[in-house]
Amino acid sequence: MGQDRGKYDFYIGLTLAISSSIFIGGSFILKKKGLLRLAKKGSMRAGQGGHAYLKEWLWWAGLLSMGVGEAANFAAYAFAPATLVTPLGALSVLVSAILSSYFLTERLNLHGKIGCLLSVLGSTVMVIHAPQEEEVEHLEEMSSKLLDPGFLVFATLVVIVALILIFIVGPRHGQTNILVYITICSVIGALSVSCVKGLGITIKGLFAGEHVFRHPLSWILIVSLITCVSTQINYLNKALDIFNTSLVTPVYYVFFTTSVLSCSAILFKEWQHMGTDDIIGTFSGFLTIIVGIFLLHAFKDVNLTLANLHVSVRKDERVAANGVASHSTYEMFEDEITNQTQDGSFDLHSDNVSRRNGTVAVL
Repeated sequence: MGQDRGKYDFYIGLTLAISSSIFIGGSFILKKKGLLRLAKKGSMRAGQGGHAYLKEWLWWAGLLSMGVGEAANFAAYAFAPATLVTPLGALSVLVSAILSSYFLTERLNLHGKIGCLLSVLGSTVMVIHAPQEEEVEHLEEMSSKLLDPGFLVFATLVVIVALILIFIVGPRHGQTNILVYITICSVIGALSVSCVKGLGITIKGLFAGEHVFRHPLSWILIVSLITCVSTQINYLNKALDIFNTSLVTPVYYVFFTTSVLSCSAILFKEWQHMGTDDIIGTFSGFLTIIVGIFLLHAFKDVNLTLANLHVSVRKDERVAANGVASHSTYEMFEDEITNQTQDGSFDLHSDNVSRRNGTVAVL
């Protein structure tokens, strides 16, 4: 009965995670269209510190879609480990890339399609080999893990890095370097996922009749989650306003997933219970996702499709054939000169015969 319940929870978490990716992927498109409409109206852009997007209904529709997606994601974390739910966020990259090609002026070339396929493949491999985190059922257990020295050092470093990026690096390089705002969202996101896991335990305890809100950790987690999510939304809006959506989405996925997996490994120590094959499989899947995401955005401006790829291959074949013909002509001409030289008609080493650019010319 317990095993059947575990499988039931697994499929619920899997379904919620996939639904979350669809809603979140669509939210990027809606918010981007809203920001583009504001830019056409001449309003101060979000990347410049403006907040005119709060009056744009498309932006609010994107925010609502993201809210639904995050709610589904929140619920998924309550039923499944973070190392299973987080990698499925690659599906939001796929959804965003496909919708961008239809509703925005961002074309998805052959590299992008291969990148999307690799992202899904890598996510599948990671799900198969996902490490199993330690079971945490009560707030007291969660509290002891949050107070672990390893996690405290990790959380302190995350806060320090985020503050440096926000107050020092951001004002100088945020407008030109895509990694600044995305890194802020990603490192803060690692802490937000930890808060979500804790609140998932709180909600389960609430349904079980426990007095969870008497525990100080419940309120600490709620305040921390609101702070983290607000920061993520603010800087993600800045990144979306300045940079291409098909670039922001995959880069954000790589950084966010890396941060969450690192945080989850430190907090729940699930890597200690993994076999060698699962460790290799997890890293292989994640590297596959990174390669796919690299293909998705590194060559986004290259106009490469199956049609012009076929034309390019045929052109290369013609060029190669012409090169072989030219080389054969040169060899025939050289043989003719050699024969005439042996007859005394030409002296191949004299000044009246020279070679230039692979040809033989008579001076």
